[in-house]
Amino acid sequence: MEKSKIIKAGKITSDVKAWIKPKVKKNVPLIEIAELIEKKIFDLGGTPAFPVNLSINEYAAHYTPSHDDETLAHGLLKVDFGVEVDGWIADNSFSVDLEDLKINKELIKASEEALKNAEKILSVNSTFREIGSIIEETIHKYGFNPVANLSGHSMEQYDLHAGITVPNIDNNSENNFEEGLYAIEPFATNGRGIVHDGKKGNIFILKKDKNTRLPLGREILEFIKDNYGYLPFASRWIIKEFGARALLALHQLENEGILHQYPILTEEKGKIVSQAENTFLIESDKVTNTSK
Repeated sequence: MEKSKIIKAGKITSDVKAWIKPKVKKNVPLIEIAELIEKKIFDLGGTPAFPVNLSINEYAAHYTPSHDDETLAHGLLKVDFGVEVDGWIADNSFSVDLEDLKINKELIKASEEALKNAEKILSVNSTFREIGSIIEETIHKYGFNPVANLSGHSMEQYDLHAGITVPNIDNNSENNFEEGLYAIEPFATNGRGIVHDGKKGNIFILKKDKNTRLPLGREILEFIKDNYGYLPFASRWIIKEFGARALLALHQLENEGILHQYPILTEEKGKIVSQAENTFLIESDKVTNTSK
């Protein structure tokens, strides 16, 4: 691991978070918020590790604006973004109540407190069960449910989800954390605590590098490999480079098994989800919250 780059990615994330929070207001277009965050990341010397997720109410994750999105910020908005520096990633999120509603505020408190309590006991000696358990207990204390089928994750260079999951419930795992980089992200909801795949969103990832007969598809595929590798990217980023005709090519590449398109992860209709997240560098003698 390159610790200096991990710390730099976290510092950029923290600075962007402090800068954008006052600008996230009701009725601001989501595409404006996303583009402000992504531009600021570049300005500070980083690269977006994935498209800014701006998920409202029952949408828990994976909503990023399309190139022509007209959605305005409202409800309980989750702002989830990441920064990479030479492939080393910092991932974070925060939630904002844009309606001045008690339930929104309580849900936000629940996920934020769950994250803080997890951080207090996090070390190479803590088990995944202990982290999941304290997140679950904290959220239940507020009268809500953790989202059981969403979790934190380990990260490696150029690998956002590196194979290890960090649970938001007691999963009975007595395995200890190893030294490494982890995102911990509690989700709290007044729903059942189970999300499902909703409609397809605007986030893609390279799944399998193979030939395509579509000329524009070949051009787009080379651009994806050169600029994003196996990290997620937004359809609007491709359309900005190639124009609206690129959308059809993206779907063709998906149909050929070259790309995967992420669905929007959704709770029960009418229910609300909050999220809090930070990235932690776990070493043998200490834990660093890189994105606080």
